[in-house]
Amino acid sequence: MATAELPHGDSAGTFLGHPKGLFVLFFAEMWERFSYYGMRALLIFYLTKHWLFSDSQAGVIYGAYTALVYITPVLGGYLADKYLGQRKAVTYGAVLLTFGHFLMGFEGNGGQDAASLNIFWLALAFIIVGSGFLKANISVIVGQLYQRTDVRRDGAYTIFYMGINLGAFLGSLLCGYLGETYGWAYGFGAAGFGMLAGLIVFVSFKPLLLGRGEPPKALAKGTEWGLYAVGVAAVGACWWMVQNQSVVGGLLGLSGAVLVGYVLFTAVVKLPSEDRDRIFAAMFLIIGSILFWALFEQAGSSLNLYTDRYVDRAGVPASVFQSVNAMYIVLLAPLFAALWTWLGRKGLEPSAPAKFGLALMQLGAGFLVLVAGAATGDMTPVVFIFLIYLLHTTGELCLSPVGLSAMNRLAPAHMASLIMGTWFFASATGNFAAGLIAAATGSEAASGEGAGKEVVLGVYSQIGWVAIAVGVGVLVISPLIKKLMHLDTLKDDSAAGTENVDEAYPVAASRAE
Repeated sequence: MATAELPHGDSAGTFLGHPKGLFVLFFAEMWERFSYYGMRALLIFYLTKHWLFSDSQAGVIYGAYTALVYITPVLGGYLADKYLGQRKAVTYGAVLLTFGHFLMGFEGNGGQDAASLNIFWLALAFIIVGSGFLKANISVIVGQLYQRTDVRRDGAYTIFYMGINLGAFLGSLLCGYLGETYGWAYGFGAAGFGMLAGLIVFVSFKPLLLGRGEPPKALAKGTEWGLYAVGVAAVGACWWMVQNQSVVGGLLGLSGAVLVGYVLFTAVVKLPSEDRDRIFAAMFLIIGSILFWALFEQAGSSLNLYTDRYVDRAGVPASVFQSVNAMYIVLLAPLFAALWTWLGRKGLEPSAPAKFGLALMQLGAGFLVLVAGAATGDMTPVVFIFLIYLLHTTGELCLSPVGLSAMNRLAPAHMASLIMGTWFFASATGNFAAGLIAAATGSEAASGEGAGKEVVLGVYSQIGWVAIAVGVGVLVISPLIKKLMHLDTLKDDSAAGTENVDEAYPVAASRAE
């Protein structure tokens, strides 16, 4: 009979109290985020200034692109769970991403030149599918380094999240500056070299991962290459979809209903009662995150354009301000990690649902602070950009690393990548909604800069109050959601009897052989 016991995460030694493999994942993800956020800082300007799309068109394209980035982890997570394993999926995703980011450096002639635009769409498609194979799976490997009840898990994900944001900070700063100062190709080219560095780190330090993320069973070469061909086919599909944004909205609605239905059906029919309740709690957190990301992701689109047009920046390129959120994360993440640990030892740490409610309230407050600052004059003082990002960052630290940890903790081992993929699918839905909100803020920009500014601020005021109201509601019902998590009976996979593991968690058991 197979055993569910995995090698202990500290068997290769620790660094700063954590398995060394955590820091391999830290640096690999840091370089991947360098490339992604470096490109993202420039994308809305590239769409409006180089390809000459209107604000509304650019907002919808931006939303469709970022939504697809978060849809594809469902495919990548499924193929990793069933066939490839997380490590091979991450490696393949990194290869696709490297190619896509270098392809972004091809500018063409600008305007609406069809041939050049097709290369641009193809570059986005490679980045979308590459993210799908990498994003959910690298987060799962982090969780595999720890037992489910290990008190270091939240701290580990916060450290991992620091790597994400260190890369985002450096990428936004460097790629944004190069792109706006010297030319688009310089900014996007720097993003490509960053992704290549991430691929090299991940492949070179594979032994420190302690065998985590390997395929559930040996793969025939033909099967493995066939799975890679599926990825290439997905690139072709995304090339078409990113040009037809309405299709993305329909895909989100249909596939979202199927995905949620499948997860809930599995929870009700196939899982023990406590695991079923934990899945229900996870789904509540997943659905709550949709609103957060719909509003938070204004940063790369409408807020980026607002900073460019209506903020007194003293000549600093607007894209550089995309680094502010990441800078705050790097500075504040250790404080939040220490805060959660300190409160946890005293029995005062807010539950994950309560943290989600606090996150939404801070997010809404950020928009209202910017609206108040805009009333001080024709040009908004730059300090209010720093303030909105500060409040959005503290909200993000209450939601994103906590959500990543909760998905791994609440999901049975054989559903880990599926639940993580569902978490990112919620981000996809939020990102698509963010594109629609951004399009609404640009709907009357042609009427004049003053009118455009008032439209943006009106939208920001509305969504700010909505976020605060929903956050209060989540905070009120958070004790009920916490009960569904059954944290008092949560056990490590290795603590369960092997006969139960073989029956309920066949994938986990086969991995351990």
